[in-house]
Amino acid sequence: MLQNASIVVVDDEPDILSMVSDYLGRDGYHVSRCANGAELDRTLDKTSPDLVVLDVNLPDEDGISIARRLQATRRVPIVMLTALNDTIDRVVGLEVGADDYITKPFDLRELSARVRAVLRRAPGADGVPAAPREPRPEQKRPRNVACFGEAFLDFDARRLIDRNGVDLPITATEFAMLSTFAEHPNKVLTRDRLLGDAPEHGSGCCDRAIDIRVTRIRKRIEVNPTRPQVIRTVRSVGYVYVPPN
Repeated sequence: MLQNASIVVVDDEPDILSMVSDYLGRDGYHVSRCANGAELDRTLDKTSPDLVVLDVNLPDEDGISIARRLQATRRVPIVMLTALNDTIDRVVGLEVGADDYITKPFDLRELSARVRAVLRRAPGADGVPAAPREPRPEQKRPRNVACFGEAFLDFDARRLIDRNGVDLPITATEFAMLSTFAEHPNKVLTRDRLLGDAPEHGSGCCDRAIDIRVTRIRKRIEVNPTRPQVIRTVRSVGYVYVPPN
């Protein structure tokens, strides 16, 4: 169950670290606290968390670098904490694979809602098995799949795989977006619809977040991402998924 999920909170400000950890703990999560990337690495050597709440502005190694490293090795869902005016950090955070972000100062209830939404979309939620991390080229294509150009979305295992059965990197939010596309083929979906059950950020930020994720997905599924044929842009409206005939 989501309430029993394991969360690591990483922030170098003791007051924020304590406040966030205590609040999420009262929500029923098992929370570990880290002040920097080195402490996070030591924690990850001992446990495999279900989600990381990660501050961007950390000493030694910044949160963007840590997020990039985690997504390359663990693909753990990440909610990033960013400063109010650091739009670049929010954009880069999404580009390197963070699932969501929240700006400081923030309402703890909003942070909790974002954490809950990301966990609901994550592999392993509601008893669904998490995707294996090791490629398995010999695996036959699963039956419960949707074709997305050069890749297949496996609904049962919550994986995105190429035509050889090798896992492609995908965040929980990206999986949710592809699932929404698969449920509505050849229908134009607005950015608000693709946002799904994620908490609102404000329309401008939401649009940018969706566009970044679509760009990331296109790089994995399109033959030519600069001229997408699978997920097409409908100007001023949103996107449409065009399945194979």
